[in-house]
Amino acid sequence: MASETLPTPVIAPSLENGEQGSSLWRDAWHRLKKNKLAIAGLWIVVAMAAICFLGPLTRYLPAAIRPVGLSHTYQDQDLTAPVAPPSATHWFGTDQLGRDVLARVMFGGRISLMVGLCATLVSLTIGLFYGAISGYFGGKLDMVMMRTVDIIYTLPFAVFVILLMVFVGRSLILIFVAIGAVEWLTMARIVRGQVMSLKQQAFIEAAIALGSRKSRIILRHIIPNVLGPVIVFATLTIPEVMLLEAFLSFLGLGVQPPMSSWGSLIKEGADWMESAPWILISTGFAFSLTLFSLNFLGDGLRDALDVRSSKA
Repeated sequence: MASETLPTPVIAPSLENGEQGSSLWRDAWHRLKKNKLAIAGLWIVVAMAAICFLGPLTRYLPAAIRPVGLSHTYQDQDLTAPVAPPSATHWFGTDQLGRDVLARVMFGGRISLMVGLCATLVSLTIGLFYGAISGYFGGKLDMVMMRTVDIIYTLPFAVFVILLMVFVGRSLILIFVAIGAVEWLTMARIVRGQVMSLKQQAFIEAAIALGSRKSRIILRHIIPNVLGPVIVFATLTIPEVMLLEAFLSFLGLGVQPPMSSWGSLIKEGADWMESAPWILISTGFAFSLTLFSLNFLGDGLRDALDVRSSKA
């Protein structure tokens, strides 16, 4: 009797054979890399931040290799060349006080980016925990917390910030807190909706059955699972916060001289548009490019973190 040939067993791929498991974040990164506008926006934001934060440090280089146009600070005055057009010495020209516009644009970018990032972190921290508590506990507590949000929503944000800064005082730290304190409402609503959906999932019910404390469930299970929408909202909140700071600086309530932000420089450029248009053009270009890039990045992250998207 001829011996039968047994089929060769199929060995399932394993981590030992070089296969790696997939995850939401890895899949999201693969999808994000396919979005050319989002990747371009990411690199432009990184490049703009590097220019603003590292550009002023070039003045500490040896004179032999230091570019002449990057040897100025935002306070240095060239009294021999007020309102001077762009030149080899002043690449973006000077303002009415002889200060280098390029140095002030880079310093203003540092302030605007810091305000955007820090105020967004403040708003996300408040909104994340507020929405998580409201959505998880529900009931009367949820009703009271959400009605409070609705009442605050009726207040004009800009007017509220202006009044806060007028009565409390004006400082850079206060700008972070004041803007962040009025930008958390939408985040709270987003997180609340996500939490109300998540708390019905099996893994949350399992954690409750195992006797986990409510605080542990919120911190270890709820909040990590809503980070996707939080990250997307953060990238879209940063340009909104930067625009609000620019509005306040345009009104003279933001960063105070001799410091500068992109908002204050735009106001200065608008005042001197006829005799020194390079102030408005250079600042407006840097500000607009950064805002567009952040919006493209936020749109790309929103699509990449959408769990309903097909895997790459």
